[in-house]
Amino acid sequence: MNRSKIKIDNRQFLWAMASIVFSFIFAACTDTVSVQELPQRSYTLTWSDEFNDAAKNSPNATKWMFELGAGGWGNNEYQIYTKSTDNVSTDSKGNLVITAIKTPTTPYATYTSARIITKGLFMQTYGRFEARIKLPFGPGIWPAFWLLGANKDSLDADNNEIGWPACGEIDIMELNGSKPNVINGTVHGPGYSGGASITKGFGLTNARYDTDFHVFAIEWGKDYIDYYVDNILYNRITPAKVTGKWVFNDHPFFILINLAVGGNYVTGPTDDTPFPQTMLVDYVRVYKEN
Repeated sequence: MNRSKIKIDNRQFLWAMASIVFSFIFAACTDTVSVQELPQRSYTLTWSDEFNDAAKNSPNATKWMFELGAGGWGNNEYQIYTKSTDNVSTDSKGNLVITAIKTPTTPYATYTSARIITKGLFMQTYGRFEARIKLPFGPGIWPAFWLLGANKDSLDADNNEIGWPACGEIDIMELNGSKPNVINGTVHGPGYSGGASITKGFGLTNARYDTDFHVFAIEWGKDYIDYYVDNILYNRITPAKVTGKWVFNDHPFFILINLAVGGNYVTGPTDDTPFPQTMLVDYVRVYKEN
């Protein structure tokens, strides 16, 4: 080989090497090729709420009901969930607004917020569930968009109470307000609930979930649940990944949206946590695969 005729552009070489390194890192961070190269899916809208009611209206009673009370159903949350329009209502911009309020009392502060659900009004097995949300932030702040098995509080074929986590829970999005750039997508079931749940986070680079709206979604089939942020697929959970029975293939689920203050997931708010806190929901949409 005549070396005198070989011309090496250092910049081209460096860019080529960087591309190779980047490709290796990307491949290492990718769960599986099958997760990244999904078949084309075709969906039809089956249910939605665009929250285009007049300002200060309560959520549409044909689509949502309230869950009321304190404690967060075993989560040790600090707030009391109410149906007051101070805590949950629509605004003039087409958003649902869930507001967590702090009221100074002696000896402890009182917190109020809201939790709305579609139980008894809408439920579906499989499909795409998505919402466009701008999240709050701060220590002790815990917003969530999630699903619960509609067979909760019913009996199985052997006349045993199903309850949680046997009914199944799919957390499409939840955020620990101390980390405003990271959300998690999680499943809970028998053998993998609470601290043993199957979960994965998705972090933003040089951005936070409280500064703009983002679309959080799952696409759910008989043997998979795919997790998305802004249509970026970041995780697939399958029966092989759970450590107990797969309970996401035999019954419908209903939708929940709430803004908690304190709880097992986030601990409590601090003196540096600003109030009131607001969670803005532009829309919630559900699709069925054709």
